[in-house]
This record gives sequence, C-alpha cells and structure tokens, in this order.
Amino acid sequence: MIDFRLDDEYEALRKTVHDFAQNEVAPVIGGYYEREEFPYPLVAKMGEMGLFGLPFPEEYGGMGGDYFALCIALEELARVDSSVAVTLEAGVSLGAMPIYRFGSAEQKREWLPALCSGEALGGFGLTEPGGGSDAGATRTTARLDNGEWVINGSKAFITNSGTDITRLVTITAITGEAGGRKEISAIIVPSGTPGFTVAPKYSKVGWNASDTHELAFSDCRVPEENLVGERGRGYAQFLSILDEGRIAIAALGVGLAQGCVDECLRYVGEREAFGNKIGAYQAIQFKIADMELRAHTARLAYYEAASKMLRGEPFKKEAAIAKLASSNAAMDNSRDATQIFGGYGFMNEFAVGRFYRDAKILEIGEGTSEVQRMLIARELGLR
Repeated sequence: MIDFRLDDEYEALRKTVHDFAQNEVAPVIGGYYEREEFPYPLVAKMGEMGLFGLPFPEEYGGMGGDYFALCIALEELARVDSSVAVTLEAGVSLGAMPIYRFGSAEQKREWLPALCSGEALGGFGLTEPGGGSDAGATRTTARLDNGEWVINGSKAFITNSGTDITRLVTITAITGEAGGRKEISAIIVPSGTPGFTVAPKYSKVGWNASDTHELAFSDCRVPEENLVGERGRGYAQFLSILDEGRIAIAALGVGLAQGCVDECLRYVGEREAFGNKIGAYQAIQFKIADMELRAHTARLAYYEAASKMLRGEPFKKEAAIAKLASSNAAMDNSRDATQIFGGYGFMNEFAVGRFYRDAKILEIGEGTSEVQRMLIARELGLR
C-alpha cells in the first residue's frame, strides 16, 4: 500500500521548521533582503536547531537523519524565504556532502563537525565564468609541487563562499590528462589561503539575502592531502552530488510555489473589489487552484526522487523531473501570485514580490531546465 503521509518523526521536523520560518524568519527577512545582507542570526539559529546536520551521522555532529529530512526542512523554509533556504541547501548538499561522500576519514573529522553545527559553511566550486552548463569545460588547473597543489583559475556564482563563517570551498580543477582527456579532481581550499581571492558579492536579481561570489586562484597552494576522493574522479563525484542536490532544490522550489498559494489565500480573503472579497470571483479561484495543482504535483515528484535515492535505486531521471517540475511550478506560481496581488505584488514589502524575483534562478542553478530535459531524454534512451 502506498502511503504519502509523513511519519511522526518527519512531521515533527516539518512542524518545527514551519514554526521557525513563520515566527522568526518571516518577520525580519524582508529587511535583510532589501539591505542585501546575510542573515547571520537566522543561520545561527538554524545551526542550533541541527538543520545543517540533518542528513549526517551523529559521530560527525549530525542529527542522524536522511536526505528527505533535509528536503522537508527546505520546503518549509522556502515557503517563507528562498535566501535562507538556499543557504541551508548549499551548506549541506554542496558544502558538506562532498566531504561526507568522498572525503578521507581525516577530512571528515576535521571539517564535518563545524559544518554540521552551522558554525561554519562550505562552498562548492564547479561553475566557471566561461563554462555555465558545460561543467566539463573546466579551465582551473592544479599541479603538484613539493607535496602541494598549486591552483590557478576562477569559479563563478558560488554560494556561501564569502561569509564570515565560510571555512572552505571544494573545487574542481584539471590535475592532468588521461587518455587524451582532462583529468579533473576535487580539492579542498580553506578560506584565507594565500592566493585565494573572494570577489565582492554579486548584485543579484533575487536571493538577495544569500551569499554569492566569484572566486579567483593565483598560485594558491594547499596540501596534497586536500584532494577529495580519488584523483581524476572529481567531475564524476560532483555530478553525483548534483543529482542529489537537484532533489533538494526541487524541495526548495516546491516551498516557493506553496508559499505563493499561502500568500494568495491570505490576500484574497482580505482584498475587496467591486463589492466582494476577490476570493469570491471564479477567475481568482481557478488561478489559485492551478497554483495548488502545480505545487502538489511537484511535491510528489521530489518525494518519489527522494524515496528512490534512499532505497539505493537509480534516481537520475526522477531527480531531473523533480527539479524541472518544481522550477516550472515556482515560476508559474510566482507570476500568478504577483498578478493576483496587482500593484502590491510589484512592491518588495510583499513576499510575493520577493518570490517572483527568487523563482527565476531555479530554472538556471544546479542545472538549467534545458539540462534537465536533456538528462530525462538520455535516461529514456534517446541519444
């Protein structure tokens, strides 16, 4: 028998994060967003709640949960704000997860406790200024010299890379050639390493309370043992991390889509036009019904992807479907919510204005919608 209900443990987590998002994030996040300021107090609170350690074992300071628990938390946070949600998503699935999945025992002992507690953040340096969707077009290089990797190159659009609590960035770099092809490896670069420069923060359309920077490496030296996993397997490792990350981003997208429904239901019960509450008009009812449909079906998509992942079954296609469905839902719902709010929807003081600005990146980050369609087609055997 198929049962889509959350068990008691998941439901308790969902309610805890829901209450935190509604009572502590919602009242203040608009100010952080307008100031383009990283919300350190909120991030610290999430760390105290154990959210950054949700899918990691207790031996590393984690909560002993799983990836689906992370997704539940992300959905609830994104119902209120995506900047806070993506800070958690990137900190866990992109910052800490590569070290947990592929790092040595020593690397896990050194880095994971602080990352799981939220006292530190990690970044994931894959994208480059000239690469975009073609992640294999890496140009950053790392060569061994007297027991150290000497790194030169740059990375673009890296989340959590320049905060006061950022401790490291795991990057991909060309470390040689094998069979005429680039040998790409993953290497940990601690923050503050000489030759590692974090550019000023980007001026972004959305996610304005999250941290995003371009990174540069100029003869940046780190110990040889900072290699993550097997030499030459960095690209494959990061692709697997992205498959998992797409489920997390899908949960975030569903949260934004559902948040649009939440905001509209409140608004249409108060706003009057032509002598009636606007929620009494069928045109508005149908629009909100379609919004709920999108959020609901996208949620089922990420639930299935997460369930296959946790069972150890192949989930690449399902992750791509979930990411594509949720980003479509987020974009469509934020556009419709803004329309329902009318002129107020164009004002940043209302959450739907932020949602509209935040939704677009979901069709781009962690694999564009076009990349998701390509992955789905390949999994269907289309070459």
